[in-house]
Amino acid sequence: MKLVLKTSRIAPALSRKQKTLNAVPAKSYEHFKSKTPIRSGNARRKTRLQGTSIKADYPYAGRLDAGWSKQAPEGMVQPTIRYIKALIAEILG
Repeated sequence: MKLVLKTSRIAPALSRKQKTLNAVPAKSYEHFKSKTPIRSGNARRKTRLQGTSIKADYPYAGRLDAGWSKQAPEGMVQPTIRYIKALIAEILG
């Protein structure tokens, strides 16, 4: 018995999916920032994407994520995790 896998048919589809998956961190970062409460703009200004990590570099980030602000009662992390899961499910089908 011989099993042959012809990757020439699979490779283009995988390449497209990989390009789309590579965009997930940037899209997630934008979503996280959109969920970040805004009063003075400091929290959004100090939120950065470093590689594939979102850094909320301000002392009260934990309080905001714990629902301290009425603008983001769920915080920013959990809504972003849900967003990432939905985005990946959509990409991978």
